[in-house]
Amino acid sequence: MDINHILEILTLEEKAALCSGADFWHTKAIERLDIPQIMVSDGPHGLRKMKDNAESPNDSIEAVCFPTAAALACSFDRELVGEMGKALGEQCQAENVSVILGPGCNIKRSPLCGRNFEYFSEDPYLASQIAAAHIRGVQSKGVGTSLKHFAANNQENRRMSVSAEIDERTLHEIYLAAFEPVVREAKPWTVMCSYNKINGEYSSQNKELLTDILREKWGFEGLVVSDWGAVDDRAGGVLAGLDLEMPGSMGKNDKAIVKAVEDGRLTMEELDKCVRRVLELVQKSLDSRTEMSWDKERHHKLAKKLAVNSAVLLRNEDNMLPLDKSQKIAFIGAFAEKPRYQGGGSSHIRSFKTVSALEAVKDIAEVTYAQGFPIDKDETDPELEQQAIEAAMAADKVVVFAGLPESFESEGYDRRHMHLPECQLDLISKLTTVNENIAVVLHNGSPVELPFVTDDEGFKPVKALLEMYLGGQAVGEATVDLLFGMANPCGKLAETFPLRLEDNPSFLNFPGEGDKVRYSEGIFIGYRYYDKKDMPVRYPFGYGLSYTKFEYSDISVSAYELSDKKPFTVECTVTNTGDRDGAEIVQLYIEPLTPTVIRPIKELKAFEKVYLKAGESKRVIFRLDKSAFAYWSVQLHDWFSESGEYNILICESSDSVCLEENVHFNSSVRLPVKLTLDNTDGDIRSFKEGDEMFRQMLGMFNAALNGGADANEEGDLMMLAMANDMPLHAMVSFSDNPELTRERLQMMVDNLNAILNA
Repeated sequence: MDINHILEILTLEEKAALCSGADFWHTKAIERLDIPQIMVSDGPHGLRKMKDNAESPNDSIEAVCFPTAAALACSFDRELVGEMGKALGEQCQAENVSVILGPGCNIKRSPLCGRNFEYFSEDPYLASQIAAAHIRGVQSKGVGTSLKHFAANNQENRRMSVSAEIDERTLHEIYLAAFEPVVREAKPWTVMCSYNKINGEYSSQNKELLTDILREKWGFEGLVVSDWGAVDDRAGGVLAGLDLEMPGSMGKNDKAIVKAVEDGRLTMEELDKCVRRVLELVQKSLDSRTEMSWDKERHHKLAKKLAVNSAVLLRNEDNMLPLDKSQKIAFIGAFAEKPRYQGGGSSHIRSFKTVSALEAVKDIAEVTYAQGFPIDKDETDPELEQQAIEAAMAADKVVVFAGLPESFESEGYDRRHMHLPECQLDLISKLTTVNENIAVVLHNGSPVELPFVTDDEGFKPVKALLEMYLGGQAVGEATVDLLFGMANPCGKLAETFPLRLEDNPSFLNFPGEGDKVRYSEGIFIGYRYYDKKDMPVRYPFGYGLSYTKFEYSDISVSAYELSDKKPFTVECTVTNTGDRDGAEIVQLYIEPLTPTVIRPIKELKAFEKVYLKAGESKRVIFRLDKSAFAYWSVQLHDWFSESGEYNILICESSDSVCLEENVHFNSSVRLPVKLTLDNTDGDIRSFKEGDEMFRQMLGMFNAALNGGADANEEGDLMMLAMANDMPLHAMVSFSDNPELTRERLQMMVDNLNAILNA
């Protein structure tokens, strides 16, 4: 396809037509120029391809439902997520799908966001790493991805009109930071803009977002597509860098583009940029087209492997797990028979098969089963509850399969609370009174309050808690393998479980007022907030247990004086000191000790998943650079790595430091300095040059000020504090020294600025 020639011979109407979809899933074809249409399809954790001639998007082909993003991120496993991406790519090639819509790497600002199950983490670094692995896997098979939802899509309430009011530093350091490494390194074919506004401007027509940041700053060369129905002003979108509107608008917005060109609002050159990128996507799809088949059973086995590696063991008192198959075991709870394994909405997969824990356990052990509670409503059924109590009384150990019904969390609406259904809590409470050996398996897409893990709220604590999240169609098999010790839990939480909803930093500003939601918590979300507040949580970010034990030792860094000119390495040894093979997720955080701006206590900057046989040790090596020390500077409007002292922390979780080492980082970049007469004595003297230049002048002022104080220690301290915090301009009013004038101070400040910025 000669794109330059095609652009020359396309009519204005044809160019406008190419900038919107032919229907829900296809781009437009231009038959006279042999430009074919291509198909896109929902994902991201399975192929949701609409059947031919189907009337509803929900009438999709049978496919494999892999674990959702909420689960996948807990694996901390780039390689395994990449394998899933390859499997999705194979499915898309086999089904003639050019682009699969996903993954979503929006930040989990609140546990209540109805779409959190589709997002990876509260931490932008972890989210970016898992998203990049997903994209590389899919695109290695010649199929495009659509990184979404760009940006600040953190709630479902009024998602098509709400404006996320976010300050510059927070936007870049938290919400865009999840996207930036993915765009730069994994190079998705497309990026999907979000529905919402950011600071009053719809994402679909936000030039700063789509052109200034995405294309010019990050170097994105692919196509920007709208979320379905996200377009407000189509001509404004073209100007901002929105290439493709989906789905088609029955030609209405095509006419709007034509009119904008005819009226001079849009130039042909501006329209051609969007048309070129649509044609480039079509060409890339044609060039990458490969005849391929896919093996559903093989992909089902991969779904199980992913679910096993993503599960998080949160509690295991008295070695309740793994279960002994020779004991009397009861499975209680409707999810044992009908697992909740995916969320609702556009990512809902029509699985070709599902395997429940009840089915999977048949070949492993003999268990009794009681449903215990209704699966689709929060109502206690006395008969079901009594059957469950009787089963628990007759068992040595009990496993309760609990979680959120599908109606509790979905695309399109947010959760109202963090509670499990009351009927489930009531049942668990009663079961703990008749059997002390209770394990709970959770099926949920985001954190829930867990009153039954302590005795603080009238519950006798359960002994074990296994978080399966929404683990895909093989979640039942994975759960049984973990419960009986045929697999060792190795996942760790990709988000914090607070004690209660009210503890969450966004609580006072979620979901906002009318069409505005203020991100008043700033950069302090997730563990960044709980660390800074020194606030207890139920389970911290990065937390997870195993059936074996690990020890950390021998930390070393390649240098203790670091600079922005040269990368560096951090190493440590991890040993499996238990009697089972297992995997440990080693987390590296950076703690700034001498920050000049408000910063989190520590931030995740690297991680590695290490597989160790019983008794085995391995050396883990992390390679880092200046970005490990960076924050977003509103002065530079860019990342800035500040000189100073830092601790490098090797952790089991965000609140468990195993090893640490202190380093000094030297930056060759200095922030621009613009001192004024509003700056204080303390500000000036914080610079060596300022202290030398102003010493005599400020000394005269301090002497005059101290002369009026009582001759006692308290008075001296008060005067020193006043002087330190007094603006320069105010000093003129307190001194009779004729040399201390506003004009002379201004001249000295100008000279100091020149020296500091030289």
